[in-house]
Amino acid sequence: MRQLKHHEQKLLKRVDLLTWKREANLREIKVLRRYHIQDREDYVRYNRVAGMVTALVAKLRLLPPDSARRAQLSQLLLDKLFRMGLIDAASSLAKAEHLPAAAFCRRRLPVVLVRLRMAQTMREAVTFVEQGQVRVGPETVTDPALLVPRSVEDWVTWVDSSAIRRSVAKYNDKLDDFELLGL
Repeated sequence: MRQLKHHEQKLLKRVDLLTWKREANLREIKVLRRYHIQDREDYVRYNRVAGMVTALVAKLRLLPPDSARRAQLSQLLLDKLFRMGLIDAASSLAKAEHLPAAAFCRRRLPVVLVRLRMAQTMREAVTFVEQGQVRVGPETVTDPALLVPRSVEDWVTWVDSSAIRRSVAKYNDKLDDFELLGL
């Protein structure tokens, strides 16, 4: 092997090839692009939690089928996943057994904004959230990684001082001049 040049040695000092992150995971890249996730660590967390749920379901399946404890814990898990919006029906453990990380991505605030037709694209929705133009209930949200449960989904709206809210009201001929005074 030839002797490395000075700049090549400097580059190798910066990059540790033994602990290099895998980049061959095409599914991960597709999910990150589709849901416009800027921080890869969010997706790693979603994947970890989905794995924990799968492991919990596997442990629940080891309990006897007629066990009252299994039925109680299964119902609690299914109710929690249904309330979070991760599964569509709290009927059986089969829904929770194959829970993908993308289910968590579908509950992020920008995805909910696009589904509610408050934004046309995912990138636009992320921009609105980061600018602080969206609120969930009484709180203004600036973190696009916020997971929105089913019960709070109806409370996603524009901030009172948002220019987008004013333009929508103007378009619908419901613009009130009193609101512009800020009283």
